Amino acid sequence: MRQYPQPQQTQGYPFQQQAQQQTPPPQAQAQQQQQQASDVPGMLPLQQSYIENILRLNKGKLATVYMTFENNSEWNAMQFRGIIEAAGRDHIILSDPDTGMRYLLLMVYLDYVTFDEELNYEYPFAQGSQMSTYNPR
Repeated sequence: MRQYPQPQQTQGYPFQQQAQQQTPPPQAQAQQQQQQASDVPGMLPLQQSYIENILRLNKGKLATVYMTFENNSEWNAMQFRGIIEAAGRDHIILSDPDTGMRYLLLMVYLDYVTFDEELNYEYPFAQGSQMSTYNPR
């Protein structure tokens, strides 16, 4: 029987051993990141016009979501029609008003979204909103 070395015993988890630092509020973090990014040559400015944010601004509206599922012979391209309930970085939640069916759709398969009415779209977004912000590339 092969003997494996025993793990070293430590007090608590590693994240508990580290000194806890005070973190500034999210607004201050975003402003600080934007300031840092704009000081770096060649970096794009911080943006907030992600699809998830646009979908969040249009929560409650009827939308048609077009998706492509590659290498699937049964249902390669599909349309989902419903009310936008929520949107995250990697997903959309729709509810079909006719059937009550709810769909959790992954953004990775998203082609585009259409609406039968005017979109709510503000750019740049107001400070303090609940929109997602990611580091510039």
